[in-house]
Amino acid sequence: MLLAAALAAGIVVVRSRAVTSRREQEAQVAQLRHIGAFLTMGPKDFEHALATLCRRDGCTKVTVVGGADVLATTPTGQRILIQAKRYAPKTLVGSQDVQKVNGTYRDVHRCDLALVVTTSTFTKAAANFCTQVGIRAVDRRALALWAEGVGQPPWS
Repeated sequence: MLLAAALAAGIVVVRSRAVTSRREQEAQVAQLRHIGAFLTMGPKDFEHALATLCRRDGCTKVTVVGGADVLATTPTGQRILIQAKRYAPKTLVGSQDVQKVNGTYRDVHRCDLALVVTTSTFTKAAANFCTQVGIRAVDRRALALWAEGVGQPPWS
């Protein structure tokens, strides 16, 4: 009888924690619905916010890591690397930034796809390089659409 009571109490605690965690996640996602939230974040918070968007859109095995920023598995099973570039509006992502990602996402991180996500935009050379090698360049406008939940996630 005592064991059954302890087990029931344990189940209640686990369910309560799950509900609390789900509510916290929903609150985080709600805060990320507007681009303004991203513009006030520091680089680490930006990485975690991108991880939250990935989870919201069905990714699993989402981790924030040093260097690569975010690693995740899409709902279709693709392994993705997200390089976060939390830049001021007039600081553009250059071709050297995307070349570094291109040099590591497949061989070092064993990913199928790479995204470079910025709160700014890309130089013409960087955007051309991304197109040439298949890296998804997600600029401020595309980030805003992703955050709002408009359209497909950037890995689709």
